[in-house]
Amino acid sequence: MSDYLFSGLKVLDCATVIAAPAAAMMLADYGADVIKIEQPGEGDMLRMLGDIPTTPYADSDWFWQLDGRNKRGVALDLKQTAGMEILRKLVAGCDVFITNQPYSVRESLGITYEDLKPLNPGMIYASLTAYGEKGPERQRKGFDQLAYWARSGLMELMREPGTMPTQGLPGMGDHPTGVALYAGIVTALLNRERSGEGSMVETSLLANGLWSAAGIAQGVMADGDMPLYRSLNESPPAMMRPYETLDGRWLQFNMIRNEDLQSLLFVAMGAPEILADARFSSQELMFENRELLGRELQKIIKQNVAKHWLKIFDSYELPVNLVALVEESKNDPQVLQNQMVVAPEDDRIKTPLIIEHPIQISNVPKVGPICAPALGEHTGEVLADLGYSVAEVTRLRESGVI
Repeated sequence: MSDYLFSGLKVLDCATVIAAPAAAMMLADYGADVIKIEQPGEGDMLRMLGDIPTTPYADSDWFWQLDGRNKRGVALDLKQTAGMEILRKLVAGCDVFITNQPYSVRESLGITYEDLKPLNPGMIYASLTAYGEKGPERQRKGFDQLAYWARSGLMELMREPGTMPTQGLPGMGDHPTGVALYAGIVTALLNRERSGEGSMVETSLLANGLWSAAGIAQGVMADGDMPLYRSLNESPPAMMRPYETLDGRWLQFNMIRNEDLQSLLFVAMGAPEILADARFSSQELMFENRELLGRELQKIIKQNVAKHWLKIFDSYELPVNLVALVEESKNDPQVLQNQMVVAPEDDRIKTPLIIEHPIQISNVPKVGPICAPALGEHTGEVLADLGYSVAEVTRLRESGVI
């Protein structure tokens, strides 16, 4: 794979589940030689996520193909001395080491940045934690639904007033966090190219959750009036709420952002009388009586199906959006034509379409998708590259090291 941006870059994916392995997958997409390190036996829990009740069942290992693709797989027991010896040899020759192991595990195995830096000072050590590298929660474990979604405040903010907080989707915070980790790694690689120095890259699920909430959280940092914010948003403006159609779909008016568009919307809805209603005769009164205006609009929207309304709004060039169903994405021409999803050319992948990560560069080709490795599929090959003989590999396998 010499024709790709990261051809020749050696990456160790010594991480689990989604966010950190997703960052490694992105490097592999641009040609890096990524070696996925897994515990012998069951391997990474990522292999099993497509079979849990909170994800759609399909007759394929679709979650593993999503984030495990384009890598070589090595099964290695790091609790055995011989396993750690192999890992240290791999570290000595790598460019990037990625881990999200809890610090208690890193310290017990001797795989902190301080432990590994002497083996390879020019290495980029990419660390993902749940809550950050310092502080009282440094050792705390957490998935994205906990650290990104709940701990950051997003979970509490993203709900209808008076309703309980909603659980996040699997990987909802992991995938954007993976992009952030990838960005940090690429930045560190550029710095190494210019300075010759390796470095440690760090990000956390909490930091990314707070960044996602920054449109409100930065107001908190500015000592904004949060009681007033919460009070005003108990009932959102009429243009900032969804409306249900006769066929159970929802329309979003968020882009109706000025008085002219608003007036045109009421005409398109066949309700110009709203403009003459004294209760709605100014923007200030529309806001003051926003709950009443919202009920009036809902009564009208409920009289027809979504396609009817969208056709009318389109004829008036009004930017009204249909709230999509995720089931529609696999046939969405906007998604397909922009290659947000692609059909894999590797016949071993049984998933018809694979979602691409969101970074596309016009003159930088991508690899694959190539089938994610079976557990330990490339162990013998990688050990041979390190100079291990066939007999030594056999002994390691018999002793459960690999």
